[in-house]
Amino acid sequence: MYNPVFYLYKVLLEREIAQSPTPVHHLLLVLDETDLLAQDGLERLRHFVRWSHQLKIAQLSVYVSVIREGMEQRLVEHACLQLARDLRRTLSKENASVLIYGTTPITEPAYAPSETAVQNITISLGFSGKSELTQVVKALAREVEAGELEPDEIDEKLIESELLFRSEPDLVIRSGATRLMDFLIWQSVYTEFYFTDMNWANFRKVDLLRALRDFQLRERRFGR
Repeated sequence: MYNPVFYLYKVLLEREIAQSPTPVHHLLLVLDETDLLAQDGLERLRHFVRWSHQLKIAQLSVYVSVIREGMEQRLVEHACLQLARDLRRTLSKENASVLIYGTTPITEPAYAPSETAVQNITISLGFSGKSELTQVVKALAREVEAGELEPDEIDEKLIESELLFRSEPDLVIRSGATRLMDFLIWQSVYTEFYFTDMNWANFRKVDLLRALRDFQLRERRFGR
């Protein structure tokens, strides 16, 4: 039912966010696999992508927790591949470049519908920050073993150059839970976190607006 007061509230909220001197360049959304597999879960993600584009968020990352204890690895990989295909089909009409990673870690190649894509979307299907850092350590160890790198040459900048995900999120939104996932654990050291009780099935644009306004009202210290 249309509510003119609520509509005006959303308009004013969006205007306040647009006029803020603290823009959000990179937003990370944390979901559970069940959120996307539920009815309209993928469609709600498509709406979320459009909302973030309207709010001029250029980089959107989505971490999807995939936990299948006791299931064979090949079955987990097959399920992730099917979910990746569903995601690509859902987002195929968006003017965005979409990159999807799985637990192997790479599930699908990059998808760029046009050279003028206005948004970059990175989706991780269970590929954790621990896995990412483990791969970096192994890669650097191989270089040391081959005599291509001295141990003393390894520093933060070198590690960051080897990371799969290079961008640091400004804000993480966790829907319907207070438990974080270990995604972008290196990159999110100075990231702000926003937890909402609103389940993904009921998540609305106004919930995104409230999260962004809350972020913009914070005083970021970046570890200082």
